[in-house]
Amino acid sequence: MKTMEQLDGRNTSSLVLSLTFMGASFLSLFPVDAHSQDLPSNVVIQWNQAALKGVRDSKLGPPMVARALAIVHTCIYDAWAAYDKRALGTQLGSSLRQPERERTLANKNEAISFAAYRASVDLFPIDDQKVFRPLMEQLGYYPDDQSVDTHGPSGVGNVACGAVLQFRHHDGSNQLGDLSASGVPYSDYTGYVSVNPPAPVPPNPDLVADPNRWQPLQYLDATKTSVTQSFVGAQWYRVVPFTFRSGDEFRNLLARFGPATAGTREFQEQAEELVEKSANLTDRQKVIAEYFADGPNSELPPGHWDLFAQFVSARDHHDVDEDAKLFFALTNAIFDAGIVAWDAKRAFDCVRPATAVPYVFRGQQIKAWGGPGRGTVTMDGRFWIPYQLNTFPTPPFPEYISGHSTFSAAGAAVLRLFTGSDTFGDSVTFPAGSSKIEPGLTPSSPVTLRWETFTDAANEAGISRRYGGIHFRAGDFTGRAVGQIVGYEAYVKAARLWNGRK
Repeated sequence: MKTMEQLDGRNTSSLVLSLTFMGASFLSLFPVDAHSQDLPSNVVIQWNQAALKGVRDSKLGPPMVARALAIVHTCIYDAWAAYDKRALGTQLGSSLRQPERERTLANKNEAISFAAYRASVDLFPIDDQKVFRPLMEQLGYYPDDQSVDTHGPSGVGNVACGAVLQFRHHDGSNQLGDLSASGVPYSDYTGYVSVNPPAPVPPNPDLVADPNRWQPLQYLDATKTSVTQSFVGAQWYRVVPFTFRSGDEFRNLLARFGPATAGTREFQEQAEELVEKSANLTDRQKVIAEYFADGPNSELPPGHWDLFAQFVSARDHHDVDEDAKLFFALTNAIFDAGIVAWDAKRAFDCVRPATAVPYVFRGQQIKAWGGPGRGTVTMDGRFWIPYQLNTFPTPPFPEYISGHSTFSAAGAAVLRLFTGSDTFGDSVTFPAGSSKIEPGLTPSSPVTLRWETFTDAANEAGISRRYGGIHFRAGDFTGRAVGQIVGYEAYVKAARLWNGRK
């Protein structure tokens, strides 16, 4: 890791200048090192794995997932900080600092586990009995220990987490449902109403009220239940970030680069690009689109980068101290990335390709992917569809900017900064016929995705959404650019805290 003295000299404005729009690489800050592989997981990894199980079972939206993981790992970090000689907690500063004789691995593990348990149950209550409580018992702790005596590790964990939860219960997310009349957790309380009426897939272009604005879609989900989309996270622009004053700090910058306006050459060209990609999808591109899609029943993009961090932890032989810091910085960077992306989604309320492409090409013959197993066909452009499952054809929120791109660039930035290198080396192989969209057909032979660098993985996550027909070019690249800035700034703040500097 770089020291704070090395990092403090760079600020956001200089970093912005180091980016070139539309896909330029992040400024290379660090030398590349070789790494080794594979050690048993520590307690931080065990709780991250448990939290990801909570994510999969909860079916929360992407920004909610990012926030939840950040809360779990902030609670872990704050409990850990009490046993470090200089680290400051996010809520209680140095007030929980334990004497040197108490700074044992056993005490750290216990405090971390109680903090993680309290946070996980608060965020993913349905998994208390089947995931979180069994893990506590497996680790040798009594889950119902509610001690607030900070002379012992269970009390340290409970108090540290309690302070974080008290703050985050009132951060604008509406986790408790107490800001909306419905009482539904995370529901919108700001009164968002879509300009365009809901429509089936593909939408009828003649019924689009405003081709610049987002349109909710209607379809049958995997359980054959009729779904009419609502804007998931419409209130997220009001959530308090970890690093910044508010999520709108990048809004003026993002407005310089998009979104394209209906009737302009840019609007036409971005639709043409997606049609061309759709017509020429390779098996590898289809695999990339599916791997990074992370639709329902997965850990979503924020959790995906936690899996990458687990790989790094094993590769680099991390201990509890290192992972308490790494996952704290990583999850809060991705949390902030979600706030920035969803602020833009609310501010620009931008149309998605599922509506825009049929609108642009209605009445014209185009070549594009024709649906599962059909390959490339000639069709009236009004019938164009994304390369996605028909049970989840496009996400339930506006297009600009890409959440995938923003989350991933922020995550990659933190992993680069923490490890001092862009070297990654992870990979995944997909057997022939393993596609969920085209089962038994795609890929025709095994496909391996390998990322030599964190930047490679982030860029592939971004372009995956264009292969899948989910995002336009500007939404992808602006997300990549701003995500790198968010990741850098979140890392700097996290490092200042664990180095004992506010």
